[in-house]
Amino acid sequence: MEKVDVCWERADGHMLRLARAEDVDAYWAGFNRFDPEGARLTGSKDHYEKDEVTSFFLRCVDDPDRRDLLLLSPDGAVLGESVINEIDWEARSANFRIALFGPEARDRGLGSWATALTRDLAFEGLGLHRLELDVFSINPRAERVYAKAGFVREGVCRDAVLLPDGTYCDDVLMAILEDEWRELRAVTNLTN
Repeated sequence: MEKVDVCWERADGHMLRLARAEDVDAYWAGFNRFDPEGARLTGSKDHYEKDEVTSFFLRCVDDPDRRDLLLLSPDGAVLGESVINEIDWEARSANFRIALFGPEARDRGLGSWATALTRDLAFEGLGLHRLELDVFSINPRAERVYAKAGFVREGVCRDAVLLPDGTYCDDVLMAILEDEWRELRAVTNLTN
């Protein structure tokens, strides 16, 4: 399916839009601010080389089986990403992930906003039937965001994630189905 450019803007000037190849330097600048807390909550390494990040970003922009969205501040700085990846067009299913690159993006509702818009893109824009994710049990704030967006807890892989400090945490599996999304949208439209 051809990538259709999408862009949403909040009243405060923050934007969520499809990543473009020309965003590569801004993406690196944002990603390079990825703080230890963000890395820990997403299972990322604590350091990446610029060419590693930028070459991966450019491959993602061109990949027809994913949609990478950038979360931008009012001044255009990349604060994070919201991604639909591993799209299986035949089964109409995909994976979802989101990362906020630094503390300035957290506790402002940006993650909830980007999650809901990306979820809507998956069902309304891409015609998917299922959108799934996994979240570490050490990140209950993210699990609450996902539940608010309609994702349902489907299972737990106990002690599946080895953390940098040598301890383990659970990997929580969540998903939302097309019919659940339609019901959520109907209720949301009634209350607005």
